[in-house]
Amino acid sequence: MANLIVVKFGGSAIGPDGTFIPEIIQRVNNLKRDSKVIAVFSAPLTMHDGKKRSLTDVVLEQGKNAENGIIPSLDIVKSTYQTIQKMVNSESEKNCQEIINSHLEKAQKALDEAFESKKFVDEIRSRALAFSGEILMSHVMKYILKTNNIKAESIGFEDWPIITDNNIESTNFLTSESRGKMGKMTELVEENEVVTIGGFIGKTVDNITTTYERGGSDRTAADLGILFHKKYDTSIDFEKDSSVASADPKIIEFGLRNVNQLSYNEARLAGMFGMKILDPIAIKEIVENGVDMPITITNMRNPEKITVIKRALDAQKEHPIKIVTGKENCAIFRIETNSIQKLLVSLEKDKRYSEFVILSPFTKDGIEFSRILFLDGDYVKRNEKYLLGFDSLATITYNRGVITLIGDEMWRVQQVASRTSAKIGEAGLNILNMDAQEETSRIIIVVEDADDNIKKAISAIHQEISEINLI
Repeated sequence: MANLIVVKFGGSAIGPDGTFIPEIIQRVNNLKRDSKVIAVFSAPLTMHDGKKRSLTDVVLEQGKNAENGIIPSLDIVKSTYQTIQKMVNSESEKNCQEIINSHLEKAQKALDEAFESKKFVDEIRSRALAFSGEILMSHVMKYILKTNNIKAESIGFEDWPIITDNNIESTNFLTSESRGKMGKMTELVEENEVVTIGGFIGKTVDNITTTYERGGSDRTAADLGILFHKKYDTSIDFEKDSSVASADPKIIEFGLRNVNQLSYNEARLAGMFGMKILDPIAIKEIVENGVDMPITITNMRNPEKITVIKRALDAQKEHPIKIVTGKENCAIFRIETNSIQKLLVSLEKDKRYSEFVILSPFTKDGIEFSRILFLDGDYVKRNEKYLLGFDSLATITYNRGVITLIGDEMWRVQQVASRTSAKIGEAGLNILNMDAQEETSRIIIVVEDADDNIKKAISAIHQEISEINLI
């Protein structure tokens, strides 16, 4: 069975105005030596008012302008692609320019529709983002790769293999329907060294443009791995500016440890609770489809430094507590236990939403209550009416932050719960809830989301970890 690597390059890997594309070319050349390559691209970054910005954010801003009666403009987007296009040789320049023009015309048309209707939602929003960002970038990268003597092709939206449901702005992958649309993509993979595709974007069976939520390019890479794993010996590679560390480098400056291996479970939990490793839904989709393929987080500028994510790990030599992370803007939903099951079924079947954890129940006045910790307070605010429909007397508490320790074998660490809670107390923070479960190998500590509470708690716990003994 031939090898296939699905490699994802995010906006930071591309760099402002394509600054890091030469490094992408070098990485692609290395990857294609022993493998077919599918390269998934996010929207590029640009520099605007002295700050790095994703073109996604630029277009979202223009959509908001359209809603408010301000004529939307793609001038910043055009300027970015004009800069990137300079990496294309004269032989491909005309074709590349035509692709840029045609896609930006589609994006502008969507923005104009938003201006007329004063609504930048659903498919209008999806089309504006798709044709100005990920899809267009994948076509431009095809020409850049060809300029560098790499046999490459891009997949057109008319042959798109990522088929989704009808949740337009936060869509969900449909595996069987996508398998039925793999023909053209399979043909291109067989005929080329590299096939490029935009991340984040899907389409329904009725050809309506859809988008995943932010971070959705990770899901595209996972979905392609799911689709191709039976035909090729498939692996996934996320190219980033570092491999995985024991905490966010923006919070912990000294004493960080490199994490060599993570299980699917550890990686998903870390992503859910704030570590920007990969979209946790990408892991969920791989597991739900019964697929077992290795995922690599690669430091693009130092490719020897990697973190491998696998279903079953090799013998563990590193510290069982691999990561300390935290998440702001959480909410706790309290509901009578006899009403929670219907809500959980609906979240899974109707909303296909899983970014929450169940905390330990409690009893008050003879009634048992269950608690759901939602890791996105904004999602709860948008869906308050839906959630309270399952129990009108349920309560929601916002402005909660959560800190968690990640490690499937955390049970081997002595006094971990008591010592971490003590450290948080020493940092001057009040623990509002602490949930420790041996079965799920997790410790969740809830504090008030105020000031820099989360950063202080992470710093305090991370410092303590290396001093805790193992069983």
